[in-house]
Amino acid sequence: MSGNAAPSGVVLLTDRWQARRPLTEVVAAAVAGGVRWVVLREKDLSRAERAALATELRAILADAGGRLIVAGPDPLDGAAVHLPAAGPYPPPAVRLVGRSCHDAAELARLTTEDYATLSPVFPTRTKPGYGPPLHPAGLRELVATSPVPVLALGGIETREHVAACVAAGAVGVAVLGALMRAEDPTEVAAALTEAAGRAGHGAARPALTPTREVR
Repeated sequence: MSGNAAPSGVVLLTDRWQARRPLTEVVAAAVAGGVRWVVLREKDLSRAERAALATELRAILADAGGRLIVAGPDPLDGAAVHLPAAGPYPPPAVRLVGRSCHDAAELARLTTEDYATLSPVFPTRTKPGYGPPLHPAGLRELVATSPVPVLALGGIETREHVAACVAAGAVGVAVLGALMRAEDPTEVAAALTEAAGRAGHGAARPALTPTREVR
């Protein structure tokens, strides 16, 4: 996996409070089902605890050729970070930078980021009342204005959700609850990953306008 390739397919966002098993077990099971990108959240942990967890997750992903992204302005000495919409601006100079976005104004603030998430696409059990949801039509409109590849986020739980997001132009989906709460994360990951692959083969995505230099 190249150093600054944007994530695609099914991207797992962690939340150990919603996980049915220890977080490392859930991640390993999702990786066994085809997940190759994981975003480590767990911002309530101390830096030392979070760094130790990042080390464990990187090892799990390395065995499958996957990659860990750390959420927050502190990449824990890694080369990939996912930032909130609120900042920091400009982004840190690491090899891969993502940004959470929710509307056209936030997309317009992107500068050297490599990808963005757009949320919420569907109503989400993880953040009840968060929204209003974009739905696939709203996602399509925003993807068309985005200067970078987009991951759809929020309430994505089924093959149909994945297919609708990819058809709307997303390069993949970011999934939290459906995998964290799954009785069998491997089975769910495999189903969602297959749906992303099938949809991606037939989807015509809007052309992206280059707005930055490649690092």
